[in-house]
Amino acid sequence: MTFQESIQVCFNKYVDFSGRASRSEYWWFVLFVFIGNVVLSIFSHWLAIIFVLGTLLPQLAAATRRLHDTGRSGWWQLIGIIPLIGWIVLIVFLCEKSGPASDPV
Repeated sequence: MTFQESIQVCFNKYVDFSGRASRSEYWWFVLFVFIGNVVLSIFSHWLAIIFVLGTLLPQLAAATRRLHDTGRSGWWQLIGIIPLIGWIVLIVFLCEKSGPASDPV
């Protein structure tokens, strides 16, 4: 999946928490959000905040679909609440290869 396709798919599935997302779809979208945040924060702190809030639900939905693709529930995102260790575990989960093609947990 290309950068543009990833952005388009993630915004088309704005709050769709079902299904699966490939690694490329998820990580291209994360890169888009990061670059958008950095560029907008150069111009205005408020624009960056609005951008982050506007992309929060698509980020959560894409991460949930990515976790489904690894055979986990989207609720595993809550492990990120645990300081340091939680983020490391979550990133490892999001970087894993796709799981079996069965239904997500």
